[in-house]
Amino acid sequence: FAVLDEIDAPLDDANVSRFTRVLRELAQSTQFVVVTHRKGTMEAADALYGVTMEESGVSKVVSVKLQQ
Repeated sequence: FAVLDEIDAPLDDANVSRFTRVLRELAQSTQFVVVTHRKGTMEAADALYGVTMEESGVSKVVSVKLQQ
């Protein structure tokens, strides 16, 4: 089990693509939690969890499970 916090932040789009390919390969034997703001990384995810603040001081967790 690995937690990666914005590890893709300094990467350009080409390297985000490479990063997600490697992550997919490693995901065969490891579970990952990836904190990211990068669209390319989110597109490669199996599930997304987000935190929004609809009203001041009240956070809400939203999730989406993606199908292949």
